[in-house]
Order: sequence, then structure tokens, then C-alpha cells
Amino acid sequence: MPLFRLSKRLDFPPAWLARSDGLLCVGGDLTAKRLLLAYKSGIFPWFSEAEPILWWSPDPRLVLFPGNINISKSLKKKIKKNFFCVKVDTEFEQTIISCAKPRKNEIAGTWLVDEMIEAYIELHKLGYAHSIETFREDKLVGGLYGVCIGGSFFGESMFSFDSDASKIALVALANHLKKNRFDLIDCQVSTSHLLSMGACEISRNLFLDTIAPSVKRDDIKNIWDPKSILDIL
Repeated sequence: MPLFRLSKRLDFPPAWLARSDGLLCVGGDLTAKRLLLAYKSGIFPWFSEAEPILWWSPDPRLVLFPGNINISKSLKKKIKKNFFCVKVDTEFEQTIISCAKPRKNEIAGTWLVDEMIEAYIELHKLGYAHSIETFREDKLVGGLYGVCIGGSFFGESMFSFDSDASKIALVALANHLKKNRFDLIDCQVSTSHLLSMGACEISRNLFLDTIAPSVKRDDIKNIWDPKSILDIL
């Protein structure tokens, strides 16, 4: 498949035209309107500091259906000890900045460049991007963030400064979305960590068919109350 170059027009080529590695197109911008159109179209940005903006739609796609979250016995034991508290949207900027920090054993670099961070902070201000935050003794120790459109949550990144803190955030998110009848959590590409927690691979075509009606749903009330504390189990 060819690699498409975006113009200033607000559009994308069809996601199913992506290359075998998932790369679809290059260029464009990270305005809120373009990002929202990308997610609705099954496309997401992913690039590093020295690269242009790259847009992806991998096949297969990793998703987590909220009711299928898998909680290990050891994680359940840790949750029941009540060491952690999970909140929504109280520390969005700190969450995304923490996600941008190098992981353990990572030499250098991050795909969450300043331009990306600023773009998602803007989406947060507009009410589309949200963070799930894990606290221990009032200290932010883990979390994740993503973009919510209709009945779909498009997960972007997570971090953990305390063992299992990001897993606990994901469990709380899945339970929260299940209670509110969400369709899926998009996890983008496979990792052993997410597969172990119940995520599964589906074809790109099935993913696109699933999100097409999901992102148009208007029957879900606002569930992102920054004053709320989520039930972990």
C-alpha cells in the first residue's frame, strides 16, 4: 500500500489502506478537530522527536471489552489491602507528563513529545481526553489517559511509579466503563501486559465496524466527574 501525505484539508485516507506495519499517512497537524476525526476513523498518531507526524491503523487491533478485564489473584489481594485510591481527571497534566518519562531500562527518548502533550491537554480542556489516576498516601503513583468519544475509550498511555499502580488504574477504568455500558477500550497494539489483563486482538475491519456506531452514541451521560473516586473492584 502507498504511504499517504496529508494536506491542510481535514481528512484522512480510509484506515484499511494502511501498510502492513499499520502506517497509513504522514503530515497534517495535531489540532483537536483532526485528532477527533482520526480516532473516529480508527487512526491514531505515533511518532518520535525527529520524525514528522505519523498516523497509524494497525491490523490486528488490540482491544479490551470492559466486562472482560482479568484480575490476577495477586492483584486482587493488593487491591483488597486498600493501599490505593483511584481518581478521575484531578491530575491530567501530571499524568500525561509522567507517561512521557522514560520507562525502566529505556535508554532515552519518548513518543510523547511536547507537541503531543500540548495537543492532549487541549483535548482534555475540551472534555474529550481523560486521566485515571492511582494515588497512594495522596501521592500520584500511577495512571493512564485516553480519549473518550461516544461509547469508546481510546487508550493512549499509562505509567507506574509503584508496583501494579497502572494495572489498578486499568481495572478501575474497565469497571467504570462496564457500569456505564461502554463498548470497548482501544489498546492499539499488543503487549503481553495488556493481553494478560484480558485484552484481545481483533481484525482492523471488525474494529472499524465496531467503533463506527459506538463513537456516535449519545446515550451515555457524563461519567468524568473529577470529584469522584472510582471503585477498584
